[in-house]
Amino acid sequence: MSKKPNILFTDDEKTFRNIMTKELTRMGYNVTGCGSGAETIEKMQGKDFDVVILDMNMPVMDGIETMKRVKEMEPTTEVIVLTGQGTIENAVQATKLGAYDYLTKPCKLTELCVLLQKALEKRQLNRENVHLKRLVKDVCGTSVMVGNSIAMNAVYKMVAKVAASDAVVLIQGESGTGKELIAQMIHQRSIRANKPFVVINCATLQEALLESELFGHVKGAFTGAVESRIGLFEVADGGTLFLDEIGELAINTQAKLLRVFQSGEIRRVGDNKAINVDTRIIAATHRDLAGEVKRGKFREDLYFRLNVITLSLPPLRDKREDIPVLIDHFLDNFCKNRQKKILLPEAMTAMSQYYWPGNVRELKNTIERLVVMTEGNSISIEDLPKNIRLVSSTTAEGTEVILSGVEKKHILKVLHEKRGNKTLAAEALGISLKTLYNKLKVYHIDV
Repeated sequence: MSKKPNILFTDDEKTFRNIMTKELTRMGYNVTGCGSGAETIEKMQGKDFDVVILDMNMPVMDGIETMKRVKEMEPTTEVIVLTGQGTIENAVQATKLGAYDYLTKPCKLTELCVLLQKALEKRQLNRENVHLKRLVKDVCGTSVMVGNSIAMNAVYKMVAKVAASDAVVLIQGESGTGKELIAQMIHQRSIRANKPFVVINCATLQEALLESELFGHVKGAFTGAVESRIGLFEVADGGTLFLDEIGELAINTQAKLLRVFQSGEIRRVGDNKAINVDTRIIAATHRDLAGEVKRGKFREDLYFRLNVITLSLPPLRDKREDIPVLIDHFLDNFCKNRQKKILLPEAMTAMSQYYWPGNVRELKNTIERLVVMTEGNSISIEDLPKNIRLVSSTTAEGTEVILSGVEKKHILKVLHEKRGNKTLAAEALGISLKTLYNKLKVYHIDV
């Protein structure tokens, strides 16, 4: 799955350099050999290297000066220095200046490979740390999707299928339906699960800033670029990049994204050097991208690249049977440090009738507000926001028939939790024992 690590091996001893380059290539690395510090800098200008293996004792530009130049050009590239017995002090100095570690020559291939693997792991960890420092994700729900409706079960089956592949996925759905959570599920079930899952919302940044975030930039690329910076494609290398609200991308940025799909390469802002990335793309949008293509606001060729596998998330109003389950889940979350509150049947019915234009995000926020603002342990219909109460009072009879099924499921759930004890169930539901018996009769529930 992952691309081969790019290794630059610099040593002025041609025979030793050729042997080590050949052996490292045989072991699965993409190795470039060069014989001087100047040649190292030249190679670095045209290609991205993960690790530079560098001889300390070279004429004209020695290992210390070469390493300084390498680190100036690409701070995330790790450097392993090779030194003779007489120049160990120089090697120690190099590690203080930023080299990963050193080995004395002649070195064993096994020792070099162990050190090389550790250096590659450090480079990846540094990139993941960049991600953690730079990104604050807008979490609209929980770390898992909640719901067992027919509509959601169909989504789960689709997730299981696409997670096993490495294909591009386009997730469509209204705001608040949990598109990021589904993207997380796909990543967590894929072979990339132990690599970064990086999120960026394409609607929150201006075009120039978005390009810098995605592709990175070099020092001096624009005003304020005081140092080089890697982009999120590199941070997510080997993992998954989630492009939320991709329909908001500017046309110019769409063209650059298309080039990544076509070549697997990126170029940092202000740099002509191509960098290979192995990043899976999952994109999401609340827009009709096919319609945006017809209106000339989205590139048709990029749409075809994205539209390999499309996964559509249903709005909450189309899976009302999940509302009680979601409400109970959010009540558990928000009542962790206090006694759990329950919704009285009338309140549960009203919540199930409501249209929920903001979908699960709106439901979550409503439950959090009710937990904070409602006195006592029961939430009645009078405690609900006015807009929800108004919809409840004007709901058509046909919808009420559907919602009676919701109430029945809620009663069955509470009875199950109370092991069939009707007194405890009535207390938990906030109704009298007589009312509970009446509802059991109406719904033909045989405890």
